[in-house]
Amino acid sequence: MRYSIHHQTIYTYNQPVFLNPHSLRMRPRSDGWQNLLNFSLSITPIPKETAEIVDLNGNNLIQLWFTYPTEILTINIRSEVETYTNNPFSYLLESWAVNLPIDYPISLFNQLQPYLDFYNKIPDPVIVQLAQEILHKVQGNTLNFLSTLNQKIHENCHYVIRETGEPWQPGITWKNQQGSCRDTALLFMEACRVVGLGARFVSGYQEGDRHQEQRDLHAWVEVYLPGGGWRGYDPTHGLAVANGYIALAASPVPQGAAPVTGEITPVRPIVETNQPPESAIAVHLCIEHHN
Repeated sequence: MRYSIHHQTIYTYNQPVFLNPHSLRMRPRSDGWQNLLNFSLSITPIPKETAEIVDLNGNNLIQLWFTYPTEILTINIRSEVETYTNNPFSYLLESWAVNLPIDYPISLFNQLQPYLDFYNKIPDPVIVQLAQEILHKVQGNTLNFLSTLNQKIHENCHYVIRETGEPWQPGITWKNQQGSCRDTALLFMEACRVVGLGARFVSGYQEGDRHQEQRDLHAWVEVYLPGGGWRGYDPTHGLAVANGYIALAASPVPQGAAPVTGEITPVRPIVETNQPPESAIAVHLCIEHHN
């Protein structure tokens, strides 16, 4: 499937500010799942310098530097992407990965460490219980665990829109039985790591209702499956990721896949004040589908 995407993000401030260096992860990736055909970016105010790099996680990263103060930052993205995955289950697991826990070869286990235990902390007992109950129900079957976890979060967590803010802790999301897409994605990741599955956070777009003119950015999870590679799961919709999803960036932690990162410094007014600058954000996203 082919998609045309127009993504506009507008930050407005209640006083002039200096824009410190900003980073964008908004160029759709190109891989075996999707191919970026066209991409354009326009920024207001015009940056003094831009640089395009590949970050530690293999994401396309655009760095911006600014010179003059402003009261508004506008980011306009236009991209055209073709996706190729009709069947998200077209792979064959390694025989030693069919059931959990997986006994990884030592070389693979070492490479997966950031995705298995990035936070190096004791998991929330609430998430441990959730994962263990599902593991028992499916008798340790790897793929059944993932599909059951995906459906359980989808059916039990009410979706809420939170335009800004860090993801909630997984235990909070599950206890409250609600969350945004990034909240339920982090919940899914944590449950996967509890049973020894490597997982990473993905930001991007989801087709959704074709009759809806405007959309929101979306977040889901990719799980590393020996024999299948990275495979996407979307607990917000209870779906395995296939056509209809367009990935921007992936990371072991949500911050590493954030579409926009950067800080501001207020311009000192003539009469000094201790009040920090306030900002507002507006996101406009249009996705057109072409057969």
